[in-house]
Amino acid sequence: MVVATQVPHLLRAARGEEVDRPPVWMMRQAGRYMKAYRDLREKYPSFRERSEIPEVAIEVSLQPWRAFQPDGVILFSDIVTPLPGLGIDMDIAEGKGPIIHSPIRTQEQIESLRQLEPAESLPFIKEILQALRAEVGNRATVLGFVGAPWTLAAYAVEGKGSKTYSIIKGMAFSNPTVLHQLLEKLADAIAIYVRYQIDCGAQVVQMFDSWAGQLSPQDYETFALPYQQRVFQQVKQTHPDTPLILLVAESAGLLERMARSGADLISVDWTVDMADARARLGNKIGVQGNLDPGVLFGSHEFIRDRIYDTVKKAGTRGHILNLGHGVLPDTPEENVRFFFETAKQISY
Repeated sequence: MVVATQVPHLLRAARGEEVDRPPVWMMRQAGRYMKAYRDLREKYPSFRERSEIPEVAIEVSLQPWRAFQPDGVILFSDIVTPLPGLGIDMDIAEGKGPIIHSPIRTQEQIESLRQLEPAESLPFIKEILQALRAEVGNRATVLGFVGAPWTLAAYAVEGKGSKTYSIIKGMAFSNPTVLHQLLEKLADAIAIYVRYQIDCGAQVVQMFDSWAGQLSPQDYETFALPYQQRVFQQVKQTHPDTPLILLVAESAGLLERMARSGADLISVDWTVDMADARARLGNKIGVQGNLDPGVLFGSHEFIRDRIYDTVKKAGTRGHILNLGHGVLPDTPEENVRFFFETAKQISY
């Protein structure tokens, strides 16, 4: 593994240190908008193949690095990747997302779940992360990522993605004791998984609570926030110097609550003005984001103006420039390139 002789730019910003420009990466930067990825998908049509065969996942992770030189290179994976290690059988259907073959609906199923042993069930993660660190050295920060307890529970209970979340909400509101048992087990497993990713080379880890924005604020405080805190507290006990990012999709009404999670940075979506997000979150926590991914369908002048506006509003400390969510599949690669080039030319 390459030993960095200096601290990468994004890692310094994530720690709240002074930097001369905002570091920049993109969620879903490895993916369908890139021709190189689509070509690889022809050869490996299964998402699990692409994310669990080390040499393939390494190649996918590095495609945007080689093309655009972002400040962050993120592990190519999925939030449900660790579930089989707990005894939850799953697959990832192309264009549809995770499919859980036997959804978790009973206490007996929850009690039968195993403790996660990532070195045994997820050995490919170590090989991928170590290879990424060796490839980028100190020129970029290697990011790991995991799903949050509520979102993983939503997949496990619903059996797939949902528009209404009626099954897990039914469990939450009619049989909360069982759901809390599941959330506890998932939180402890995710904490183990985050620690494993850090030990394998991840320098920053982002937790995706993709579906927590579907909860009312009071239910977020009951079913999402305590388990985010449980994960972050356990990780901080053993890895206090690794910055942790929290993303909640559709989080405009939850920012202040997210700030209590224990995360070092909050990923802000584009439904919140970045100046408002800064005011609501305070100065003690970093921010990531928050361009609307649709901006990348605009002209170069328009993209530049939006980048400058976001950076100005975010301020000069503790900001990672990113989209408010993942880059969209039909985004022109030339506009992605322009996004990165423009961001790197900014100076505080």
